[in-house]
Amino acid sequence: MALSLFSRDLFAEFDRLQRDVQQAFDLTPSIRGHARGGYPALNVGSTPQSFEVYAFAPGLDPASIDVQLDRGILSVAGERRSALPEPSQDGKTSLHINERFAGSFRRVVSLPDDADPEGVSASYTDGVLRVSVQRRQAEQPRRITVQ
Repeated sequence: MALSLFSRDLFAEFDRLQRDVQQAFDLTPSIRGHARGGYPALNVGSTPQSFEVYAFAPGLDPASIDVQLDRGILSVAGERRSALPEPSQDGKTSLHINERFAGSFRRVVSLPDDADPEGVSASYTDGVLRVSVQRRQAEQPRRITVQ
């Protein structure tokens, strides 16, 4: 029977550390042009009447979320406070793993030209922020008679 000098947990920690470092330095844009791993996670879609943005940010106070639309740029900003105890100087309290994001955040989404800045609504339910931006009514083509 072969004895291992290292526990399997050590290799799992090395694997996690490698993923974290790769994600921290991976500045390659995704298909939508944004770096991966942003907080809060976003889903962006559209319907014939509106553009829909969903930000998954549980544990926030809705009053602390700042949503702005300026010249076709939708920004969602805020801060998530840490609920973890601070490590103590006497060594009695320590933090072993911290995978939950805490701190200030800002996500930006560029909207198409037909987004109507007057038709914006936002709601926060069960940790999901939903921002709906109405589309402008398209002018109907009209026939012009030549005289």
